[in-house]
Amino acid sequence: MTALMLILLLLASSSPSDAVISCADVAKYLRPCIDYLTKGSGSPPAACCGGARALVSATSSPADRRTACQRVKTSAQRIRPNPQLAQALPRNCGIKLPFNVSPDVDCTRLG
Repeated sequence: MTALMLILLLLASSSPSDAVISCADVAKYLRPCIDYLTKGSGSPPAACCGGARALVSATSSPADRRTACQRVKTSAQRIRPNPQLAQALPRNCGIKLPFNVSPDVDCTRLG
């Protein structure tokens, strides 16, 4: 199962082993967004926005943000989301992500 997104997050100087959030956590939060990002249109479903908000809340440390960013990047490479929907997801859900939801995002440049 792949979880996207979005979403999400940052990087800093701590090592990935310092992350508290797991790839499974990221997948759980973003699973409701997959259909929307690959086949949807219009506004994202409430469950997707709720998961994206929960993910942002769960990524308080730089290591967590790097882990989430890398998971989103890997998922985006696999599921190939609609680029316009992926880019608009944070705005449409009323959240701020420190990176673009994209298969090309450089998670190491976040901070």
